[in-house]
Amino acid sequence: MLIRTLAAPLLGASCHVVPDGDGCVVVDPGAGVADQVRDAVASAGRRPHAILLTHGHLDHTWSAAELSEEWAVPVLVNEDDAYRLADPVGSLGPLGAQLAAMAGQPAGPPVPTRLETFRADVDMPSVVVGQVRALHAPGHTEGSTVYLVDGPGAEAFALTGDVLFAGTIGRCDLPGGDDHAMAATLRRLARLDAATHVLPGHGPWTTIGDELATNPYLSASR
Repeated sequence: MLIRTLAAPLLGASCHVVPDGDGCVVVDPGAGVADQVRDAVASAGRRPHAILLTHGHLDHTWSAAELSEEWAVPVLVNEDDAYRLADPVGSLGPLGAQLAAMAGQPAGPPVPTRLETFRADVDMPSVVVGQVRALHAPGHTEGSTVYLVDGPGAEAFALTGDVLFAGTIGRCDLPGGDDHAMAATLRRLARLDAATHVLPGHGPWTTIGDELATNPYLSASR
């Protein structure tokens, strides 16, 4: 399965373009990445079905409203993080203003008008064909979500946002973070198949097996 990962200028946040049926979904379009996403979608010759957000932090959501309106597709986010889309700067605390200033727009990104929410651990709405499943993964934020994607054969992918990175995990000290919730989330992720490809919200791809062997946070959760 050819998943394209693009790095946004703001904090190098990863945006993933994921094939889904005869179309695709776009996951976490951050600040300044919209043109890269357009090019990737056009080169793949696939029509976007939806924009998925792993969580509501603005470095992962900045271009969601723009692309949603352009393509007339919904923005999907776990209901526990929906409030962050309405207040992308304030909901992140002092860091929100800093990131918005870094992006050159102190007021922050526009609010998506086509926002749709879903509950924890449910199949994705029908606009997503069916290769993508949502796994509630709180800890970094209340509504953090890992998207599990079935590839060809036994291949599997986990788009982990800011929950799990190569060698480390996401911060729990920002508004809405929770160390205990993160520990429970890591226990769930540790049970995924070791061959599962991990596509984090920042940094390189890895696998669950490699993280169990080298990431002290994940290995301690078993």
